[in-house]
Amino acid sequence: MSDPFALDESQAAREFLISESARGRLAFLFSQEDKPGLMLRVKVSGGGCSGYQYGFDFEDTVNGDDLVFGDDDVKVVVDDVSMDLLAGSEIDFVDDMIGASFQIKNPNADSSCGCGASFSI
Repeated sequence: MSDPFALDESQAAREFLISESARGRLAFLFSQEDKPGLMLRVKVSGGGCSGYQYGFDFEDTVNGDDLVFGDDDVKVVVDDVSMDLLAGSEIDFVDDMIGASFQIKNPNADSSCGCGASFSI
């Protein structure tokens, strides 16, 4: 008997995870703004030293081709085209000696630049 709640392959491949560290940092940043419903938009565009680059913006709207991940407190929005390159990825917040930043752990990337802001497939 199959699990009625199991994701099929196409659904699982279009997953985007938010680490606890990223969730905590986003909750803090959202609380600092005076805008209810604020979300983090993660997008991919051409460019960067490896071919594609990640982009991050705060937004309070969801477009028709967007996928929304997270919960009632912290939401991350990814457009459908970017999701093709981000499927199965996780956003993390890293705070180390070099600095603090959001980073994408992308299983689809063959390589990335040293700073982690761009990648190739």
